[in-house]
Amino acid sequence: MGRHSLPDAHTPERRRGASPRRRRRTVAVATLLVIAVVTGTAVAAESGLLSFGESCEDSAVHLTVAASPDIAPAVRAVADRAREDELRTDGHCMDVEVVARDSYKVANTLAAGGKAPDYQVWLPDSELWLDRAKGNGEGVPITSADSVASSPVAFAMVPKAAKALGWPKKTYSWAELVGAALGSDGDVRLGAADPARSATGLMALAQIAGSSAALGGDSDTRVAETAKVLAERMSESDSQARETLAHDSSPAEEGNPKRNQALLLSEQAAFTHNAEAAEGGKVDLFYPSDGIPLLDYPYTFVDESRLTVAQTRTAVRLMTLLSEGSSNRKGTLAGYGFRPGDGAPTADVVEAAGGMAPQPFTESAVTEPSAADLLEMLGMWTITVQSARLTTVVDASGSMATPVPGRNESRMDVTKASLVQALGQFTDNDEIGLWEFSTRLDGEKDYRRLMPTSRLGAPSGDGTTHRERLAAAFESLEPVPDGATGLYDTVLASYRDALGSYVPGKFNALVILTDGSNQDDRGISRTDLIAELTALADPDRPVPLLAIAVGPDADREEVAEIAKVTGGDGYEVSDPADIQAVILQGIMTASQVGGAGE
Repeated sequence: MGRHSLPDAHTPERRRGASPRRRRRTVAVATLLVIAVVTGTAVAAESGLLSFGESCEDSAVHLTVAASPDIAPAVRAVADRAREDELRTDGHCMDVEVVARDSYKVANTLAAGGKAPDYQVWLPDSELWLDRAKGNGEGVPITSADSVASSPVAFAMVPKAAKALGWPKKTYSWAELVGAALGSDGDVRLGAADPARSATGLMALAQIAGSSAALGGDSDTRVAETAKVLAERMSESDSQARETLAHDSSPAEEGNPKRNQALLLSEQAAFTHNAEAAEGGKVDLFYPSDGIPLLDYPYTFVDESRLTVAQTRTAVRLMTLLSEGSSNRKGTLAGYGFRPGDGAPTADVVEAAGGMAPQPFTESAVTEPSAADLLEMLGMWTITVQSARLTTVVDASGSMATPVPGRNESRMDVTKASLVQALGQFTDNDEIGLWEFSTRLDGEKDYRRLMPTSRLGAPSGDGTTHRERLAAAFESLEPVPDGATGLYDTVLASYRDALGSYVPGKFNALVILTDGSNQDDRGISRTDLIAELTALADPDRPVPLLAIAVGPDADREEVAEIAKVTGGDGYEVSDPADIQAVILQGIMTASQVGGAGE
C-alpha cells in the first residue's frame, strides 16, 4: 500500500511544552548533574582520570540499564556503538549493559523496596510508572530526568477495516472511533494490552473515558462496555498484543476469530509491526482528533546515592546520546520508530508506522490525567475484568450528622449518595454487602449486618434484585444520636466474616468508612487488633482492608496502620463525594500488591 510523505506543514518545531512535572524533573536532575560535574572534575584532577592514555579494558565504567522492552533494542544499539567507538567520559570508556524489563514489574519492585536493584538506570515507557514506583515513599528512591524519546498512542487497524471506516480522510474522536469500530457491520475485533500492565492500554482507556464523557449521556456505562470488550481480547503485554493481529490480508487470516483486526497501539509498536509484516499484514493508524497521549520514556536514576561519580557521568553521557538519537532524523532511536522527547512527528516514522495526512498525528492530548485519575481508571478496569466481592462497613456514629462545608447536607447524606453512585461501576456478577457500626449498636456489639454480601444481580423474593435492595439500604443509613465510633471491634468482626466467606477467583476486600477515631474503650486495643489481623491474614485468601477516613476528624494514619497488615491501605477524603473515586483507587492499588485471589 503506497503512503505519502508528510508535508512540512504537519511537522511543527515542538508538539507541546513541558508539563510542570517534567520541568521539576529537569531541575532535579540538573542539580544532580552539577554535583557530579563539580565533584567528578575534582576527583579526576586529583587521581589523574583525565588522562586518555589508558585502554578501554582498564578504564571502562560499567552501567546497567533496565529498559522497557520496546526501547531496549534501540538503547542497546546506542550502547554497543559507544563501546565499539571507545567513547570516553573523563577518560573512562562506557560499558553499558541493557536488560529488557517490563515497566510495571520494575515499578512494583522499586515500590516494595528491599534488596538493592541490579541496575543503576531505569528507562520505563511512561512517566506514570514513576508514581507507582514511588509508592508510599518507603521503596527505592528514584530521580528522573527529561524524556529521551516519545511515541503517541493511536488506534491501529488492518487495511480492510480501516478503509471501511474511511481511513485516512475521515477522522474520529476516541469515543467515536471505538463506537464506529465496534458498531460496524460484523464488528471489528478490537484488542489491547492489559491496562494494569501496559501504559499504552491504560492511556488509551483513559482517553476513551474522557472522550466519552465529552459526549454526555451515560458515559460510565459506555466506558465499562468498552472495557469489557477489551478484557475479552486482552493480552498481557504490548508485544503479545501485536502478535494477535492478522498476519496478512487473506480471508482465512482476517476471518480467524482469534486474530484482532484493530489494536490500541503506540506509533512505535505499529512501526515495528509494519517493518516485520508482509505487505498485506501491515496496519493503518487512526490518530483520534481529540488528542493523542504520549509514551514519554523518562530517563531515571535509581538510588543515585549508590552511584559513583564515574557512573553518574557515564549515565548522563548515555542520556545525551539517546536524546540525540531520537531528535536526529537519522539517529538510532528514530531508526527504531521513536519520536523526539517533545513528541514532534518525523515524516519517515509516521509513514512507516501507518500514518497519513489528514490524520491529526500532531494533536497532543488536551489534558493529561492525574495519577489519581489513572488509579481510578484502573480500579474500574479491575472490577470489569475480575468480579469483586466487597463488604462495605459504614460509620453510623452521631458525628456523621455533621454538615459538609459548602453543602446543605450531612456527612452521612453525601456518603450515602456516593455509595449509591459507586454501585453503577459494578456488574451484576459483583458481590457487595453492607454493615453499619457505632457503639452498642446491637446489644453490646458495635456493629450490625444490614445486607449480606451477595451477587448484585441475584433476584430477591419480592421481585427486586440485590442491587436494588442494597441501594435502598444505603439510602436508609442514618447517624445514631449520641453514638460513638466503635471502630476496632467492628474491624475485627467484619474482617473475620469476610475472610470466612472468601470466594476464590474474585477480588475480595473489606471497605470501611469512618469519620473518626476509635472511641470505644471497652473493646480491643489497637495493638491487639493489629496482632489479631496479622495472625488472621492469609496470602492464599487475600482480603485487603480499604479504610477510608472521611472528614477532618478522621485519623488516616490510624486506619492506614491497621489496613496495611491485611495488604490494604488507608485513604483520606475531605469531601464524602470523593468516596467513589477512592474506592476504585483502593481496589486498583490492592490488586497490584496481590489483593486478587488466584
